Amino acid sequence: MDDYNKLKEDFRNKDLLQTALTHRSWVNEHKNQFRSNERLEFLGDAILEFIVSEIIYKKFENKEEGYLTALRARIVNTVSLSVVAEKLDLGKYLFLSKGEEDTGGRNNPSLLADCIEAIIGAIYLDRGITECEQFIQYYFLNDLAEISHESLKDPKSLFQENIQAKGYSTPKYKVVGEEGPDHHKTFTIDVVVDGKVMGTGTGKSKNEAAQNAAKSALSKSL
Repeated sequence: MDDYNKLKEDFRNKDLLQTALTHRSWVNEHKNQFRSNERLEFLGDAILEFIVSEIIYKKFENKEEGYLTALRARIVNTVSLSVVAEKLDLGKYLFLSKGEEDTGGRNNPSLLADCIEAIIGAIYLDRGITECEQFIQYYFLNDLAEISHESLKDPKSLFQENIQAKGYSTPKYKVVGEEGPDHHKTFTIDVVVDGKVMGTGTGKSKNEAAQNAAKSALSKSL
């Protein structure tokens, strides 16, 4: 049984899973049927951050707040969330409007990340905090030991050090897209070096989008 079908089978209330998979664009096209996943996303975001924070707080008892904050940011971000969504193959199960689907919504990292947070919220309501912790341990913390030994500098800092060491100018970050209402925007940002776009990232804030753009750029060479 694949990961998604195992996830679905474990749900006692299948309506919660359906809601977690429902993007607001689908609700706009199908009035009065069921809600979008935004409320579940709000809940799941808080649960994910809390559980990861508690686990790394206990595991790294000699580390200071700054280290723990940086480590948590490496574990919980749009990229890592979207990777989990891809493992579950969630893209093909999302309820999206035709317009959202036509513009690549099923592969949109920010949209997929939101969906994973909503699923965590749904798991909590369906079966409680222990099941949430098991889900997060399995999908986010299996490689915690490896991550903790990597550099915890943020991608923007690493990318700037990398390109300046090669004699290039300081990277510039340019907002190239904004989607969604004011309270729930998704930003798209390009990182540009000497007029050349080196990476693109999306995120729920400009900073997150810029960090993801830098992360994308780090995987390329000038």
